[in-house]
Amino acid sequence: MSSATGRPAPLAERAVGYWAESSRPMTSLLFIAPLLVAYELGVVALGPAAIRNGADVWLRELLRCVGFGQYFLLPVLTVGILVSWHYATRKPWRLTSGIFSGMIAECVLLALCLRLVLEAQGILFEVVAGPLGPVDGTPAIGSAASDVVRQAVGYLGAGVYEELLFRLMLLPAAAWTLQRLGLPRRTSVILAVLSTSLLFAAAHYVGVQGDALQLADLAFWFSFTFRFLAGLFFSMLFVYRGFGIAAGTHAGYDILVGLF
Repeated sequence: MSSATGRPAPLAERAVGYWAESSRPMTSLLFIAPLLVAYELGVVALGPAAIRNGADVWLRELLRCVGFGQYFLLPVLTVGILVSWHYATRKPWRLTSGIFSGMIAECVLLALCLRLVLEAQGILFEVVAGPLGPVDGTPAIGSAASDVVRQAVGYLGAGVYEELLFRLMLLPAAAWTLQRLGLPRRTSVILAVLSTSLLFAAAHYVGVQGDALQLADLAFWFSFTFRFLAGLFFSMLFVYRGFGIAAGTHAGYDILVGLF
């Protein structure tokens, strides 16, 4: 409720401030920095046993093909992209105390919401087509502690690098290209969200670590449909809440489903 002077109440001011500050690129960078460091150090420590997600592998291979094969160049470029983006926005560089605890809580809540989407889709599929049985590609925890560590490291990398590739890089590039072709800005963004979400879903069936492409299997269409919906979900978070919330929610969801 507003005061007699017309100024927003303190709680409303904090909410508006949190919404704006948590979506800034620099805030996103500092928020995902622990995930990035934990993933990169985890991959180095685990060696060949590490679980590497496709986006990480593809981006490093692209860099290697253009002559930049240094291992830590990709995380350095991730930092550079977010710092440059923040500089271009001309937004303040300061951080409010407690901003990260709010972002963690938001990511956990959003990850739970996506989990509910998965459950709702499962119910709908079973009503329409009958029992699904086991769904390929659903994260499953191993029995050994080392398996838990390997998978947790992999989930952190998926949260950061899949969002880097599909949301931070491809989505704006697709929207910009469509605008250059003469489409209205809103239409360009919508088409960019849809197309990159389809690519995101399809990417899970590419490469030696990808899931099997079984077009006659109902479980395949269940997982593909959900990954497309997840792509839409993460895209909306990126557009409205920024890279940090999208990446944190992605990592949080993978950990929630894979380890609990």
